[in-house]
Amino acid sequence: MKLDGRRFSNNVEDRRGSSRRTKTIAGFGGIGGLIIAALVVWISGGNPISVLNQGSSYATSEEIRGDYQPTAQEEEYANFAKQILAGTEDVWTEEFEKMGLTYRPPKMVLFTGAVQSACGQASSAVGPFYCSGDETLYIDLSFFDQMEKQMHAGGDFAFAYVIAHEVGHHVQHLLGTLSDAHQQMARMSESEANKMSVRTELQADFYAGVWAYHDNKMFGSLEPGDIEEGLNAASKIGDDYLQKQAQGYAVPDSFNHGTSAQRVRWLEKGATTGNIKYGDTFTPSYSNL
Repeated sequence: MKLDGRRFSNNVEDRRGSSRRTKTIAGFGGIGGLIIAALVVWISGGNPISVLNQGSSYATSEEIRGDYQPTAQEEEYANFAKQILAGTEDVWTEEFEKMGLTYRPPKMVLFTGAVQSACGQASSAVGPFYCSGDETLYIDLSFFDQMEKQMHAGGDFAFAYVIAHEVGHHVQHLLGTLSDAHQQMARMSESEANKMSVRTELQADFYAGVWAYHDNKMFGSLEPGDIEEGLNAASKIGDDYLQKQAQGYAVPDSFNHGTSAQRVRWLEKGATTGNIKYGDTFTPSYSNL
């Protein structure tokens, strides 16, 4: 991506270097477990607690800010994240104006190790997530290294896709879609709630694509191969792919984020059309997603 000269968002809080006084409750172990824990919450609708309760790790004490010296690579990631967030602010401000609405940008919190949000406490093992309770997306920048080295899904646009997807959940929150989906899920059976979750996640993927389309139109940000990086990342986070990597087989009834093919399709659709009206993932039959 071409980001030279682009502005940095001011809606960023740096909590890197925070520590905790008391113990951490551990859960997922090993590379496979780490990937699943990270990606499940990355593509969640804003509340990591359900995943944490199932076994990912989280701390139970207050955060204490300490001296922290980020690496040069981490600082590059931090500046990159601030520029991408700024791009989402510019794009979604304009898109909301087209709908006669006012866009309220989310905050982004950079953290290391563990963090406290309005949705609860979470460790970096759960990956980037969005919390609608405080309209904030949270990210431990080491996740980008995990994407590249463990998941083979690196690249600047792939990293931008992570942020844009979480901002997509914020867009859903502002439009009322996210709370609507969560309310319906609370009244559904587990299998039906999973399907509703898939619809929600695919729409956030679509919104990430819409952002990419308009960011490129505004700033000429995309370079050859960028979209392919994002599509590769999308293919590596499908429920079917992750389950097969972790246990050797997939259980479709347990899918709650979408298959690799679905994730690729909706990201690509958003990046190709750039039109929010084509992002209805709730009306089509589930088999046609």
